[in-house]
Amino acid sequence: MMSTFKHLFCLTFGCLLVTSAPATEQPNLLFIIADDVSWDDLGCYGNTAARTPNIDKLAAHGRRFDEAYLTASSCSPSRSSIITGRYPHNNGRASELHLPISAHLPWFPRLLKDAGYYTALVGKHHMTSDKPGEGEKQQPEPFDLVDAGKESGNQGGHATWVKTVQERPKDKPFFFWFASLDAHRDWDGDKHWKEDLYGSKHDPKTVIMPPFLNDDAETRQDLASYYNEISRFDYFIGQVVAELEKQGALDNTLILVMADNGRAFPRSKTRLHDSGMKTPFIVHWPAGIAKPGTPSQSLVSAIDVAPTMLTLAGVPVAPTMQGVSFAPVLANPDAEVRKHAFSEHNWHDYAAHGRVVRSEGFIYIRNQRPNDAWQGPADSVRSPSYQNLRVLRDAGKLTPAQADVFLAPRPTEELYRTAADPNQLSNLASNADYATVKARLSQLMDEWTNQTGDSTPADISRDMFDRETGESLYSRKDTSYRGSPAGWDRDAVHINAAGPR
Repeated sequence: MMSTFKHLFCLTFGCLLVTSAPATEQPNLLFIIADDVSWDDLGCYGNTAARTPNIDKLAAHGRRFDEAYLTASSCSPSRSSIITGRYPHNNGRASELHLPISAHLPWFPRLLKDAGYYTALVGKHHMTSDKPGEGEKQQPEPFDLVDAGKESGNQGGHATWVKTVQERPKDKPFFFWFASLDAHRDWDGDKHWKEDLYGSKHDPKTVIMPPFLNDDAETRQDLASYYNEISRFDYFIGQVVAELEKQGALDNTLILVMADNGRAFPRSKTRLHDSGMKTPFIVHWPAGIAKPGTPSQSLVSAIDVAPTMLTLAGVPVAPTMQGVSFAPVLANPDAEVRKHAFSEHNWHDYAAHGRVVRSEGFIYIRNQRPNDAWQGPADSVRSPSYQNLRVLRDAGKLTPAQADVFLAPRPTEELYRTAADPNQLSNLASNADYATVKARLSQLMDEWTNQTGDSTPADISRDMFDRETGESLYSRKDTSYRGSPAGWDRDAVHINAAGPR
C-alpha cells in the first residue's frame, strides 16, 4: 500500500519527480524570514550591488517566485498572517502592529508538531496570542523550542541557527522558523560587522538608489548599512545550508526564504505598492522541485505558506486557513494556483486603512484614509533618508516620485499596470481606457470585503507618532490612541471564507 506521504506527493506532483528520500519520509521544513527587506534588494532579483550569494544559489537550484505578495507590509501583522494562513483582519487584533492573534486560531507549526514534527522558532518572534473568548480554548504551544538567537557580538537573531540544526532530534522531521532581525533599523550589523565572515562593508557609492529617495551621501550610507544587514542575513543562511548538507539532510529539506515587508525607507515599508508589499520568495528542495533553477511568474500570497507546508507534510489543512497550497508550482513553474492576491494596511504607528488587489498584471488600491500621507513608519521617518527628503520638499525640489512620499490628500482609488509601470507612479484610475479593468477589480475588492468580513472602523486607531519627526506622541504605557481593528464589528475573526482566489 502506498504510504501517506508518497500518495500525497503523487497527488501533488503527478509522480513526475524521483526523490532520494524514502517513500515514508516526510520533508523537513525550514522557513527563513528577513526583517524589512525588499524583494529587489537581493542579487537573484537583479540587484547587482547587494551581496547575497547564498540566497542566489538557493534560487539557482530551486524556484524563484517573481509574483509573491504579502498580506501586510507591517511586521507583526504580516508574520501573524503567515503563521495562521489568514488575512490580517481575520486574525482579530493582530491586524494592527504589536497586537495578538485571536486565541482560537491554530498556528501551522503547532499542527506540524502534533503530527510528529520537532518545531523551533529561533530569532525574532513578534507573534502573540490573545486571551480566549467565551467558550474558546487557548491553542497549545506551537514550538518545542523558542530561542532569541542572540549572543555577544551578534544580536541579529541568527546566532544559534546552526546550533539548532545540530542539536535537533534526529528521529523526527523538523520545522524551523528562523527569523532574523536583519535588516531592521537601527543598523546593528554595522556595529557587529565581522569582515572575515561577511566580507567588506558595502560601498555607499555602489548602492542602487530607488527613485523615491534623494541621491545624497547620507542616504547612500543609509542604504549601504541596510545592504550590510542583508549580507549578514545571507551569510547565516549559507551556514545553515552547509550544516544540512553535512548531515545529509539537505535533499529532503524544503527551504523557503522571504521577508515580512519592504525596506524601512520612504515609500517602501507599510506601502500597498510593490515597493512595500512584494516579497522575495525563494524555495529550495532538491527532492521536490522539478526544473530547478526555473523561475515562476505564478501568483502566490503569504497566506499560502501555511497550507503548502501542511500539505507537503501530509497534515490536514485547518478549516480556518484562507490560503491555497502552491505545491503545484514546485512541480510546474507555470502552474496557476490563484488569480488574485489581496493585501491590506492597518495601523502601524499611524492611522491607516488601505486595501489592494493584484490580478492579471494590474493592481487596484482603495484608500479609506485619503487625507493622510503614506510617509512610512516612524523608524523610517526618523531616518536621514526621510529627513533629507523633507529638506528638498520645503525647498520645492522633489521629483514626482519623491513627492509621492508626502502626497496628501491621496487618491481614494489607484490603478496601475505593473509591467508598464513597475514603480506604480502613473495612476490610471481616472483613465477611460482602463475603466473596464477598474470596474472588474473594484468588484473583486467588494466581494473580498464582504466575504471576509472586512470593515473600516468608525473609531480607527490614531497616530502614535509625529508624521514629520517620528517622535512619539504618547508615553509607552499610554494606549489611548488605539481604536477598533478592521473587521471587529463584523466578527471577521470567526469568518473563514477566503474571498476570490
